[in-house]
Amino acid sequence: MKIIWTFTLLMIPGVVSSMSVTGYSGGGVNITCGYKKRYRDNKKYFCKGQWSQCRDRIKTNKKDKWVQKDRFSLYDDTSSSVFTVTIRDLREEDSGMYQCAVDKTIEIDSYTEVRLRVLTGQQIRTVRGYSGGNVIINFKYEIQEENPVIDVCKTADQCFTVINTNRRAEWKHDRRFSVYNDRSAGLLLLFIRDLNENDSGEYKIIVKVSEDYSFFSEFNLDIKKEDCCVKSISLSASAGGSVNISCKYPQSHIRDVKFLCWRSGADLCAKETSVKESRRWRDEGKIRVEYDREQQLLTGSISHVTEEDSEYWCGVQSDQGHKIFITRVLINVTGTDADHCVSCVMFAADSV
Repeated sequence: MKIIWTFTLLMIPGVVSSMSVTGYSGGGVNITCGYKKRYRDNKKYFCKGQWSQCRDRIKTNKKDKWVQKDRFSLYDDTSSSVFTVTIRDLREEDSGMYQCAVDKTIEIDSYTEVRLRVLTGQQIRTVRGYSGGNVIINFKYEIQEENPVIDVCKTADQCFTVINTNRRAEWKHDRRFSVYNDRSAGLLLLFIRDLNENDSGEYKIIVKVSEDYSFFSEFNLDIKKEDCCVKSISLSASAGGSVNISCKYPQSHIRDVKFLCWRSGADLCAKETSVKESRRWRDEGKIRVEYDREQQLLTGSISHVTEEDSEYWCGVQSDQGHKIFITRVLINVTGTDADHCVSCVMFAADSV
């Protein structure tokens, strides 16, 4: 079927190539089409429909600058003899056949056929965080290519690139930013630590599928100072005993899931216990949590404390699964083997 389809395309006047493009509702796609150098001065356009009945979405004679019309933008890069079309705020009805085309005066226009498929996706819109805290943002995608290149950008010149060469998920770090790309699950996690108000702004996650196209999601990160909640709490507990934790959370998250996370090394949330219903305890192993909606208070209890229980985080999880870490809880565990060893050394020294 593929051989027949390719042969059929070549029989259509003006069609020089074809591509299939996938995007997600609410997000966008970048589509790049090439042309011969002798057509640098010609108009370029992008239209929807079969080549014989194609309706223009954008058309321009401008070179080396972006031109925008509604949700469509076009950039004609004359030095590389390619032009790029960007479609934003994708909708399911955008699915269908398109043409990248060069407008010729005395010849049949040359086309690149583009089959666009728009999938329903839960797009990121606005993510809120708090100064001094952390945030983990979820981005779900469906892609079969072996080695996609993923860029996380705040501005055009502030990008963090992730390249996965195998299917094993692992964290990639760049200063306060980390990315975890689980390709088998089609899930990208963006972790930003030690948030401050300067982190607020527009961000873009771009997945480059091939040289011909990429899809992206744009979202706004809103970082605020919150008077209700402290950034850090320091507690003490005896080894083998228990410790109680109380964390306030902002009124705006009253309907969100509340959680208490145990940090293990680089994993900020190695073990999590969460609760949504007010005044109902939730037990998971040694961790027990409850929250009071009226008091905007999350209460936790940790039993059988060990040295490993040195750091926890209180936070909330949005309906899209984004985790917002609000208060850091540091626990000084006393009466451990290390403490006993120190006492032994001091006793031995006094005896000499």
